[in-house]
Formats: sequence, structure tokens, C-alpha cells
Amino acid sequence: MNHIKLRLTILQFIEFFIWGSWLISFGNYMFSMGMGDKIGTLFATAGIASFIMPTIIGIIADRWLNSEKLLGILHLLGAFFLFLASKTSDFSHLYLLMFLNAMVFMPTIGLSYSVCYSILNQRGLHPVRTFPPIRVWGTVGFIVAMWIVNLAGWGTSPNQLLLASASALILGLYSFSLPPSPPTKAMKKGSLISTLGLDALVLLKEKKMAVFFVFAVLLGVCLQITNSYGSTFIDSFRNDYPNSFAVKYNNIFLSLSQISEALFILAIPFFLRRFGIKTVILMSFAAWVLRFGFFGIGNPGSGMVWLTLSMIIYGMAFDFFNISGSLFIEQETPARFRSSAQGMLMMVTNGLGSILGNYSAEAIINHYTENSVTNWSICWFIFAGYALIIGVAFAFLFRYHHDSGKS
Repeated sequence: MNHIKLRLTILQFIEFFIWGSWLISFGNYMFSMGMGDKIGTLFATAGIASFIMPTIIGIIADRWLNSEKLLGILHLLGAFFLFLASKTSDFSHLYLLMFLNAMVFMPTIGLSYSVCYSILNQRGLHPVRTFPPIRVWGTVGFIVAMWIVNLAGWGTSPNQLLLASASALILGLYSFSLPPSPPTKAMKKGSLISTLGLDALVLLKEKKMAVFFVFAVLLGVCLQITNSYGSTFIDSFRNDYPNSFAVKYNNIFLSLSQISEALFILAIPFFLRRFGIKTVILMSFAAWVLRFGFFGIGNPGSGMVWLTLSMIIYGMAFDFFNISGSLFIEQETPARFRSSAQGMLMMVTNGLGSILGNYSAEAIINHYTENSVTNWSICWFIFAGYALIIGVAFAFLFRYHHDSGKS
């Protein structure tokens, strides 16, 4: 049993190592290539892919092809696109290749979970108890990749894409060696409407659920802004604070956010039992206000404490909606709709919300950029104000009575 846990741990580690190789540092790379005004446009590709591809890949895995084989094929394609992307300096070509990479990579996150669940169930291991310690190593892989890119000096180099490409190639080949995760007979016979997740739309007839999903889109706007622009923002202090740790080790400093994310996951059960889903999500809104606000007043010199606090609060901002929202769906929806509702939550947060967030952030940042110099404080305060407004609206519009016995 320990052998199979190790194999799945390796799967999760490399899965997120691929993403961590470029996600945080890529905005800085684009800026160094003279593409700083198009960072949001390129990062929105992940949102478009998250909106479209998981359902399509889910249908293939559920009906026709073993999940581990499909995972391998997608990662091999991703390795090819990332390699080509590392060889171009033209934005239109880079956009196309990173869009294609997003289309094949984003669905592998959920697919890698499905492979783990399937294999654990085959071995008689309870996924709810066994998978979280395995998944934590995905976050570790993400952090290790960030550190490697930073220490190797690849923050503004296409080598970060080559590292991601090599990792995707390794995971693609490794996936074919995993135990089989065949399509289930139930899903082969299931209706296409159910597989597409459209049956979950009936949940929107209930006001509580409709309000929840509207705010899932609105909060999804916040999720990727600091991933897209955080590295570029920190690097903007290079002339004023050239010897600062945050500037010299940009990725390592930003990785504190991922460490915080891993730790706050452990706190969610306590907060849900004690305060309930509405209060926990309000904490997420408040944390986003602080995340952006601390960026607005911080700097790598005398304001280093504010930047550090922004890294620490990120875990609450990200986890207290993403994870808690998923648990809310699990508790509040009928069993026949749960899978569809979870898929819909991913589509509206990491899909639609992310698309709106990246394009909106790009427009605001470009508006406050003159002669390649950005007034970052104003931008961060605008984002903080947005999070505050939708947080207050959520407090008044979302009606939910906490039952501690259900958490």
C-alpha cells in the first residue's frame, strides 16, 4: 500500500511542479520581452481552458479512454507546446502555444485527482482520508519548481518553459506506467446532459445557490491577479531596492503564499465547524482586501512587513473560498447533482471569473502605466476596493443559517 501511495505522491508532485515552473515568474518574463501590456491576455488562456476543457476531457475519460492514458497523452502534448513556446519571441505565436498548453494542462489537474481516487478505491483505501497527504506534495512540487527557477536565475528566461516542458515529458511517460483507471460502466451509460454538468443548473432555481454561484464568479475575478502580476510588481522595485531579499529572490519570496495556502487548508475544518460557511467566505473576502491592500502599501524596504503579511494572508484568501466553497456544495446539494455542481463551481471560478479578472486587471494596470512605469499602489487599492465591495454585498445578500452539526 505504501508503494502505491508513493507512486501517486510522485504524480501529484510533478503535476504541480510543471505549473510552478512558469506560472508565477512568467509575467516577469513577458515584461522583459516587451509584452508587459499583454500579461492579462495571456494568463486568461488558463481561464478559457478551465471553462471549456475539463468537461470535454471528463467525457472522454468517463466513456472511452483510461484516465491514466489520457493523462499521459495530455502531458506529452503539453511538453511539445511548452518546448515550442520557449523558442519564440513573437506574442501571437507565444499566445497560441500557451493557449494550446492551457487547453491540455488545465484539465490534467482534475484528471490527476480522478486517477488517484480510482487507484486508491481499487486498493481499498479511503480517498477522503488518504488523498490529502498525497495532494500536499503537489503544493510542495509547485514551491520546489519556483525555487529552482529563482535560484537558477531563470525568472526572465525561456528556460523556465524548458523546465516545465521536460517535467511534462517525464510525467507523460510516467502516467502510462500507473495502474489502469478504466471508464466506469455507469458513466458509459449515463446521459450526455448529466456528463456535461447541465443538470446542476436546476440548483440555480434556489435563491441561496444562485447567489452563491454569482459571488463565485465575482470572487473568481480575484484569484489569479497576484499570480499574473505579483512577480512583475516585486521586480519593479529592482532599482530602488536592488539588494532586498524579495527582489533578489523574487520567486522564493512569493512562494510564501503557496506555503501559507498549504497551512490554511489544515485550518478549514475548525473554522467551518466554529463559524459556518458564510463567515468563512466573508473571511476570504476580507483576506483578499488585505492581500491587495498590503501590496498597495508595501515595498521591499521599510514596507517589507506589509509584503510579508500579504504572502501570509494569501492562504486564507484562496483556501477559505475555494476549499470551503467545494465543501458547501458537497453538503448543500442532492447527491445526484454533486459532481455536476462541483464542475460548475470550477467553471465559474477558475474559468469565467479568471477570464474576467485577468482582462480587467490588464486594463487597469495598463491605464496606470506610463513610459513603462506602473503606479502599482493605485492598482492594488482598486483591486482591494473591489474585494471590499463584493464582500459587503455578499454579507447582505447571502442568507445561510449555520448548523454546527453539519460541518
